[in-house]
Amino acid sequence: MSSTKNVAQVLLDILADAGASQIFGVTGDALNPVLDAIRTDDRFTWYGVRHEENAAYAAYAQAELTGGIGVCAGTVGPGALHLINGLYNAKREGAGVVAITGQVAHHEKGTGYFQEVDLTKAFDDICDYQAIVNTPEQVARVAEIAVQKALVEKCVVRIELPVDVIGAPSAGRHFLHKLLHTAPAVAPEPAQLQAAADVIGHGKKVTLFCGVGCRDARDEVLALAEKLGAPIVHTLRAKDIFDYGDPNVVGLTGLIGNPAGYHAIWQCDVLIMLGTNFPYFGKQTTGYEIVQVDTKVENIGRRAPVTAGIVGDVKATVDALTPLVKAHKEHTLLHHKEAHFLKHLTKVKDRWLDAMDEQADLGRTDEPLHPQLFAKAINDRAADDAFFSVDVGECTVWAARHLRLPGGRRMAGSFNHGSLGAGFPIAMGASALDPSRQVWALVGDGGFGMAMQDFVTAVRFGWPVKVIVFDNSELGFVKMETEVAGLPLYPEATGLQNPDFAAYARACGAEGIRVEHAADVVPAIEAAIAYDGPFIIDAVVSPGELTMPPHVSFEEAWGFGVSKAKEGLIGIRGEHEQWEGWVDELKANLHTFSLKSI
Repeated sequence: MSSTKNVAQVLLDILADAGASQIFGVTGDALNPVLDAIRTDDRFTWYGVRHEENAAYAAYAQAELTGGIGVCAGTVGPGALHLINGLYNAKREGAGVVAITGQVAHHEKGTGYFQEVDLTKAFDDICDYQAIVNTPEQVARVAEIAVQKALVEKCVVRIELPVDVIGAPSAGRHFLHKLLHTAPAVAPEPAQLQAAADVIGHGKKVTLFCGVGCRDARDEVLALAEKLGAPIVHTLRAKDIFDYGDPNVVGLTGLIGNPAGYHAIWQCDVLIMLGTNFPYFGKQTTGYEIVQVDTKVENIGRRAPVTAGIVGDVKATVDALTPLVKAHKEHTLLHHKEAHFLKHLTKVKDRWLDAMDEQADLGRTDEPLHPQLFAKAINDRAADDAFFSVDVGECTVWAARHLRLPGGRRMAGSFNHGSLGAGFPIAMGASALDPSRQVWALVGDGGFGMAMQDFVTAVRFGWPVKVIVFDNSELGFVKMETEVAGLPLYPEATGLQNPDFAAYARACGAEGIRVEHAADVVPAIEAAIAYDGPFIIDAVVSPGELTMPPHVSFEEAWGFGVSKAKEGLIGIRGEHEQWEGWVDELKANLHTFSLKSI
């Protein structure tokens, strides 16, 4: 082992052992030795972005897709702080991300030096471990601890390299060892398994509620559902694990779910929660029992009262649990309700899918266009292994309802952190990982406006991301939330003034098309797919489209009605935006209201 390597070079050795090869960031003086090390190391590529937050999102995407780590970097103080929101997203999504940050020299710390920030405090709630490299001899030990933790425990870590340490020769490399790349399976306790099997055995209407923890256990979960005759409901994060075409799958629940998923949760008598920490949940316990499986004991009972909890990974647990439960027998009186339950929900699901197809029919030529037209047309034409990055807002609803993700398709977003602006930079990270893979970013005009400065980065590095901007000149989901709360429209807060996003694409050196007519939807999508580079579809859509949940509570309906009444009164007083909002919603939803009941 050579004795001439400096701190930055030792760090690259550790990252390479973890499987990393790309680093996203914005450089600065404190990171210069890292950049110099990368420049002469053919194992790594540095991707300079225009904003560090986008670097963190891109790193998250790579960790999510590979199951390994993603790496991002920011220099001292402000540059490091810009990483925070993207890193919070990685934390909430359970992805292994390594953040490299610079720091002022040791002799300047505590003096209020230029750009000095106590980064340890700032990152304390984000990182499971922070490797503060105070001496060159430390880097091998603490950086390896950090990277190992991110790799196996799927968490966010930070490595701090002060400017007076980062380029120094490093001794102490005898501590280096080969990293572990996989975590062991967490086997469930036999007593926990039997308790769960007993609860399931008493159920007449059993539902499986599946989260992203089922990613490596898809076949096992499908087999358990088949044996129990149970419907499978899944979270948004698990949409690329279970598809409507899979046996027993009835779809999503929650605010962006469908009626079959909603009723499968709320009308069962035993709910089996597998690898999910779904936040929008609070089932009453009367006549209702819950079995929950999770690798983290702190998640057991976090969202709802649990009858039987199992600490274990889903694959090992379902493998051990399936032989202990009785097979569903449709012809017996005992299981008649269970058989009817699944059949009924399957019919409800099929009617829902038909209704969604009707809403997305290209024959709906009303203008501004219905956003569903674009979502379904992209779904029908995207590659079988396409990756979809989905931003926060109404575009999440269209993705949830109109994307189908069987086989090799994948999807990611800010589904737990809920951070607007995540969609495009996540797509950048995916495209950088494999430029030959078709990558779509489904974003709203509000979200894209937060990250669009890095579209030129995609052009620079040749990442052929296809961006569909749902351009309704409004923060549409926020507007809906405001109305459900009973408040009138406030255009100064929710309205947006947008550029021509297609013209912006061309200004950056790429291509784009602005679409305002239904006949142009498919040609625009086909042009985006055919173009060998980044492409923006500026989809001019109605700001009045209602994103109604599968179940509307009395409080929500009342709030929406009060909001409309207030808007009417304000409109009478002369605020024309209120009348325009009414007209937009009426035009967008007359056809929807006439759809057959599902």
